[in-house]
Amino acid sequence: MKWSQFFIPTLREVPGDAAIASHRLMFRAGLIRKLSNGLFAYLPLGLRSFRKVESIVREEMDATGSLEIKPTVVIPGELWKESGRWFSMGDELLRIRNRLDADFVLSPTAEEAFTALVRDELNSYRQLPLSLYQINTKYRDEVRPRYGVMRGREFVMKDAYSYHTDDASLDETYQAMGRAYRQIFKRCGLSVIPVRADSGAMGGSGSEEFMVESEVGDNTLILCKECDYAANVEKATCKEVGRRKEEGGSVLDTMPSLEKIATPGIHSIADICEFLKCDVKSSIKTLIYRTNNKDIPFVAVCMRGDIEVNEVKLANLVDASEIGMASDEDAKRLCNASFGSLGPVGLKSMPIVADLSAAAVPVSVVGALEDGYHYKNAVYGRDWEAWKVADVRTVKAGDLCPHCGGELYQKQGNELGHIFKLGYKYTKSMQVSYLDEEGKSQIPTMGCYGIGIDRTLASIIEEHHDDKGIVWPMSVAPFQVLIVPIKYEGAAKEAADTLAAKLEALGAEVLLDDRNERPGVKFNDADLIGIPLRVVIGDKGLANNPPQIELKKRSEEKNQLISLENSAEMIYNEVRAGLACPL
Repeated sequence: MKWSQFFIPTLREVPGDAAIASHRLMFRAGLIRKLSNGLFAYLPLGLRSFRKVESIVREEMDATGSLEIKPTVVIPGELWKESGRWFSMGDELLRIRNRLDADFVLSPTAEEAFTALVRDELNSYRQLPLSLYQINTKYRDEVRPRYGVMRGREFVMKDAYSYHTDDASLDETYQAMGRAYRQIFKRCGLSVIPVRADSGAMGGSGSEEFMVESEVGDNTLILCKECDYAANVEKATCKEVGRRKEEGGSVLDTMPSLEKIATPGIHSIADICEFLKCDVKSSIKTLIYRTNNKDIPFVAVCMRGDIEVNEVKLANLVDASEIGMASDEDAKRLCNASFGSLGPVGLKSMPIVADLSAAAVPVSVVGALEDGYHYKNAVYGRDWEAWKVADVRTVKAGDLCPHCGGELYQKQGNELGHIFKLGYKYTKSMQVSYLDEEGKSQIPTMGCYGIGIDRTLASIIEEHHDDKGIVWPMSVAPFQVLIVPIKYEGAAKEAADTLAAKLEALGAEVLLDDRNERPGVKFNDADLIGIPLRVVIGDKGLANNPPQIELKKRSEEKNQLISLENSAEMIYNEVRAGLACPL
């Protein structure tokens, strides 16, 4: 392919709204252009790399035995009403109506569509397990799309859904998908961090995210310095330190008596601990959350004073899709006290959730449910109890690993892929059934497995670039070899055309820069678009005996002179080596 016949509108200036490297370079290298906020078009060079990512994903998915189908992007709203997500999903769900006033959604994810298709065809256990996937366009009406294709409104995903007779079969496919994802990202030249994750609005019992480190990542990752523990902060746990042993009533009775003290004008944990000259770890704060679970409209959460609530864990615990801090008016109405004076002793107006940290404090300072007063020496199990004692804390750097006890640290990351064990969330709500070996009706269990194609492509650029431009791994480069004649005329033109033809005959993907531009412009563009191998052909090298050309890897500073004769075979061997080792 000749450059003059291709469409590569490179830019020297960085777009004003481009905050990350992939956004800047995808614009400057002529890979994408913006149509509207969060909506991007792929130009020919970008689409070539995009298709290569798609092909890698497709090959590895096919290797798992998953079967590709092509559902529609516009999905009947009735299916989303069956699953309940029509009502529970927020404004990101783009709801539309046709001329007959029927509801539809522009698909942000495809559990409902796949499950409806399977429901209509599934009869017998002999048809299971079944794994289906698509690579298709999605739309989520993001409040604040940013970072180019890393977080756009329209995007392409590979999502797969599997259906099973039992949990053992589901786990087998779940593990196979995990292995496939690791291979996909390895082939794309990406260093991923698999982490334990929350299933979120997707539902289900277990999930794993595949993250890449990013300074502007949407996710906080918690990792261990000593072992391979890694989790999204929404799911992360830690080793409890100073946990109180289970103690009988007689032992609890020997502890200091509950004492009510005046604390006028003192509301914060820091101020109350300073006033009482006590450690913050001996204090317990009580927060009130409202939920959209009609059976538990409000819940009180007790945390050790130095620990923050993990709202995702709390929402899962109380079976709510939405939670939020109650207002001070709610607190006064329900507890006759303001925030800062709330406490668990005598609280009867709502369920109490005690974090493990709070239940472990031997004797504590708590609010007295009366403005201007606190209790000293409050003891869990004697003075107050909880509806549930559970891990609802936010793990932070410096906490201890739940596996080995090593120190945890954190970094920011972006999610590229996510695999879920959905269980019966969708098959039950959408009434999917099959007949088992005994002819009895059963509900299949389900898994879900997604990868963002656009985000994967952007992440490759994030990991593989320098101050000059993109440094493509061979596996996803738009072209594998760039031939740059110093002047596209005479002997240099003949040598460039001949070499390009030989390489293409061997199977290499070649871009020939035939433009009438200065060498500096050609070299700058070559670095910007990042083709893995650059071949420079000039009259000076061709005048040598034997004639020589220059070969340079984009990932290396050095170049080498090689003989023009048999150069095609040598260059093609470099292509093959790059494909075998993308990192």
